[in-house]
Amino acid sequence: MTSIKAGIALIATFALAACSSGGLGDVRGPYAPGFKPGAEAVDGLVVGHRLMQAGEFELALEAYSRAALERGTTDVDVLSGLGSANLGLGRLGQAETLLRRAIDTDEAIPETWNNLGVVLMEQGNLAEAEQVFRRAYALDNGESDSIRDNLRLAIAKNENPDYGDDQEQDYKLVRRGSSDYLIRRVP
Repeated sequence: MTSIKAGIALIATFALAACSSGGLGDVRGPYAPGFKPGAEAVDGLVVGHRLMQAGEFELALEAYSRAALERGTTDVDVLSGLGSANLGLGRLGQAETLLRRAIDTDEAIPETWNNLGVVLMEQGNLAEAEQVFRRAYALDNGESDSIRDNLRLAIAKNENPDYGDDQEQDYKLVRRGSSDYLIRRVP
């Protein structure tokens, strides 16, 4: 009798599986899909941006490194992505080096200048950070709230170095596109 109930339960399970949107052929599980021969790879920069948005800075660094293999290590977007990921990981020296290399190119975007300003603020280089934020703000024509907020904070900290020492400061790390990232300064 027990085996009959088990058989009915098994048949009911298969019937419900066949009625679901995935059907019996749906093999999705908790794991990422495997390698698909002939499939086109997603751009490493896109993957890196998505991982940065998710706060996965180490994985983003790997994705940007893969993008460097395709685009080269002098590509401004690659340098900016690598620098921003290193900033998210707290590797300020590496982030500064990469972001400075990115702004040395003719294609540097306001977001790259902003992210360098965030590095400089984190390092305590207030005067230089203010100038870098001013450049980012000018290149952006004042359109980014994040860059404007960072510039205001840099001016306030530069005029009064004790400004905000008793409270946690939020610096806004931004990327090309609609997303921005907050880097919280730990007292």
